[in-house]
Amino acid sequence: MGRRLTSFQPGEVIVSHGRTITEADIAGFAGITGDNNPVHMDEVAASNGPYGRRIIHGPFFVGLAFGLLSGKDVIDGTTIALKSVEWKFFGPVGIGDTVRLTADVTSVSPHPTRLDRGDLGLCLTFHNQTGDVVSEGAAVVVLEI
Repeated sequence: MGRRLTSFQPGEVIVSHGRTITEADIAGFAGITGDNNPVHMDEVAASNGPYGRRIIHGPFFVGLAFGLLSGKDVIDGTTIALKSVEWKFFGPVGIGDTVRLTADVTSVSPHPTRLDRGDLGLCLTFHNQTGDVVSEGAAVVVLEI
């Protein structure tokens, strides 16, 4: 079971385990979203493109961030809603690359009238296996108190 809002403190840092990107990740995400851009799906076209290889879809990281937090029992079962997300992408990530999520708690705000919930602000940063920041976002999650 995930943590409740009152157990978080601004400045707290949560680090996930590594997650290696696979062919199945790319194919699965393309299947769900319908995004079959050649940079993701066509080995020949991608090898001649700007990254020299196929890369994972950028929005994959938004979902992966929350999956990794749920897997660490951080927000699983206590999340009421995802309130907002902003995201940036800095570098390509392809099959065989390993990423790790660092989640920095930026704010903890009980709801002013709904005493059963509040907002958890997070800065979510993905680093690759060499330590480079490849993707970063900010999110607010509504959690149970």
